[in-house]
Amino acid sequence: MTAEPSSSNFLQTFRYAFRGIATMLRTERNARIHALATVLVISFGLGLGIERWEWIALVLAASLVWATEAVNTAFEALCDVVSPEQDPGVERAKDVAAGAVLLAAIGALIVGILVLGRRFFLLLV
Repeated sequence: MTAEPSSSNFLQTFRYAFRGIATMLRTERNARIHALATVLVISFGLGLGIERWEWIALVLAASLVWATEAVNTAFEALCDVVSPEQDPGVERAKDVAAGAVLLAAIGALIVGILVLGRRFFLLLV
């Protein structure tokens, strides 16, 4: 029979997660770009008064970008430890992981344009 995890262990898992996010933001330029984009999207969404379903689309798109960026960052760090020397297979795997982030970011950009584009354009005209 396994013991119930203590609340301190439960809280510790959140500390680890927040430490990982902080490390990602501190060490990864693209994570900081994603952070700026997230702040801008939230600001535009609030300023333009978007609907609930539009918030859902934006949150899902941004969450996908953040999740893929985090997995990519962890994957690259692990690859660098496991294979510090140049290896074509590791390089290919890292490129594919980076490509996943790019695909998520392109998808999020399209969602952002679909949700915010018309309203933003009308403000400029």
